[in-house]
Formats: sequence, structure tokens, C-alpha cells
Amino acid sequence: QVQLVESGGGSVQAGGSLRLSCAASGRTFSRNAMGWFRQAPGKEREFVAAITWSGGSRHYADSVKGRFIISRDNAKNTELLQMNILKPEDTAVYYCAAAPGYGIGFTPGEYDYWGQGTQVTVSS
Repeated sequence: QVQLVESGGGSVQAGGSLRLSCAASGRTFSRNAMGWFRQAPGKEREFVAAITWSGGSRHYADSVKGRFIISRDNAKNTELLQMNILKPEDTAVYYCAAAPGYGIGFTPGEYDYWGQGTQVTVSS
């Protein structure tokens, strides 16, 4: 059974940092692009960041560029999202996702595997 499990969410004050982890099991994703999305109450799920299978190319939503860093460790089958200078508008449930192949996607429909999500709450 393929699973993606996120951890590291929580509550933090504005300006703080959190690091999200996504551990994959059931198969390796070392040849798949991976990404992070988030969904705030009443809003659609939105792209946050994505990384190619090798880690050589990373993409970010404009809203998080310069503050968030996506990375991966293929040996450990994990994906990370370092979130710095957090803002109240970053409050959402964060999901990790794995694409079906090498190509990076920017919409939820381009990803086949999803974690259950982890809550991030940023207070002002």
C-alpha cells in the first residue's frame, strides 16, 4: 500500500518557522517529481512548491518564494518543506503529493498520490 505521511505541522506566531516532512512508503518515488499544496478553509487547494526527481529544479508559488524551501532525500524516500517568515495567510492544511512521473505539475490534478495533510496555523 502506497502512503505519503506528512508531519511537522503546528501552531506558530507570525515570523516563525516550521519544517514539514513527508515520508513515503510502499514504493519509491526517487524518479518522480514531488510537490506541496495547501488548502485554507473555504478555498481551493493551491500549489506551494514542487521539486524534480533529482532535486535539480525547484518551483515555488509567488506567495512563498524567498520564504519556503523544498527539498528531498531520495535515499530516505522523504520530502521536506522548510517554511520561514511565516505569515497568517500561510494558515492552511498542507499536503505532500507525488507526480506520476518526472514532470513537475502545478495543479492538483497532475499528482497521483497524496498525504492526509498536516495543519499549519500562523497567528498574528
